[in-house]
Amino acid sequence: MKLWEGRFDAPTARNADLFNDSLPFDKKLWAVDITASLAHAAMLGSCGIISLEEAKQICAGLEGIAADIEAGKLEIAGAEDIHSFVENQLVSRIGEAGKKLHTARSRNDQVATDFRLYARGSFDSLAESLVNLIGALVDKAGEGVKYIMPAYTHLRKAQPICAGHFFNAYAEMFMRDLDRVCASRERANVMPLGSGALAGTSYPIDRNITCEMLEFDRPCENSLDGVSDRDFVAEYLFDASLIMAHLSRLCEDVILYTTEEFGFFEISDAYSTGSSIMPQKKNPDIAELMRGKTGRVYGHLTALLTTIKGIPLAYNKDLQEDKEGFFDAEKQVINCVDIMAEMLGAISFKVKRMQAAAEGEFCCATDVADYLAKRGVPFRTAHGVVGKIVRSCIESGQTLQTMTADAYRAFAPEFGDDIVEVVKGKACADARTSLGGGSAENVKAEIKSLKKRLKRYL
Repeated sequence: MKLWEGRFDAPTARNADLFNDSLPFDKKLWAVDITASLAHAAMLGSCGIISLEEAKQICAGLEGIAADIEAGKLEIAGAEDIHSFVENQLVSRIGEAGKKLHTARSRNDQVATDFRLYARGSFDSLAESLVNLIGALVDKAGEGVKYIMPAYTHLRKAQPICAGHFFNAYAEMFMRDLDRVCASRERANVMPLGSGALAGTSYPIDRNITCEMLEFDRPCENSLDGVSDRDFVAEYLFDASLIMAHLSRLCEDVILYTTEEFGFFEISDAYSTGSSIMPQKKNPDIAELMRGKTGRVYGHLTALLTTIKGIPLAYNKDLQEDKEGFFDAEKQVINCVDIMAEMLGAISFKVKRMQAAAEGEFCCATDVADYLAKRGVPFRTAHGVVGKIVRSCIESGQTLQTMTADAYRAFAPEFGDDIVEVVKGKACADARTSLGGGSAENVKAEIKSLKKRLKRYL
């Protein structure tokens, strides 16, 4: 039975029913719908709007429905949405008292409340997954403290860094994501229940009772906004999109650094696949698929923003389109975050390749210029001198590491014998001790900082 059919003389067309019904996807809300209804019934009884006995019957009926769904004894079917399904079930079980559940409530504030309850759990689950991922990155940074690797700008070798610095950089990205998710969760934790269809209700309800029972921070203060606000959905989708962007960047680096051309890391066989025709192949399919799913999550954000951009106050049926994208984005982002944490734990370092690359292509050239600048040569002059050194090395087939101190002095008398030690990759990386720099000392300090910041969410 439809909750609204009393107004109509003829049934809805079959294809219109199918087009309108949301039960195939909003049945995911069954548990939160029952939770919100339990609180609403208790409030109605407490305020004397229905009798305490009726409230007790309703709550018992709702608990029975929940138990049967949980046990697999009750199939969610045969209604236009989850709210109709639960109410119809309730009436069939307890009779007339069940028809009083919807007193002082509309499906508009009901669905808004249900979805916030569900989204609140989604924010919590995503935050938990991010904590695990950040922990995995910090652990990998700890492993990399004793190794060096090149860092890049424009995908060209730039300067040597401690390998742990690379993983800490991604930990910082996901730490911002974690902060953002938790802040979004706080903004989402406002209760629409009691807003009615759009203008509140004439019944003497106490919204603070339901607010406390449902663990919301406060009731919404405007009923028009309460039933039509979907900012919390947009925020979740934005948070998920930015997380996917960061995951995609990490995937791209992992894919690059595990190629034969780079060879810095090795992905475990457990997170690789092969080729049906080329027996030698070990493909980073998991990272590639994760990178590909990023566009899918972006699409859900774009769809939701497009849906809400032109709807007038208050509730409009367009808002039924807020859930399917949310549910899919939730599944994709949590799966991706979780599998990335596991894949990182199984990545190994190829130490010799990393070190050789950190000293190749003149990665230590900036340190040579800094060496001269520290001895009184203006940096711009020193930059020009080192440019000539690099050009000479290219022409003669030498590297900064194979040059002797005398060879350096042929370009500038300020070079001392210690220059041959300065241009070693590890020395260059460890020299970057400025706050936030890529030295092993800084990496260790940042690991401590990240662990301390993570404790706020444990």
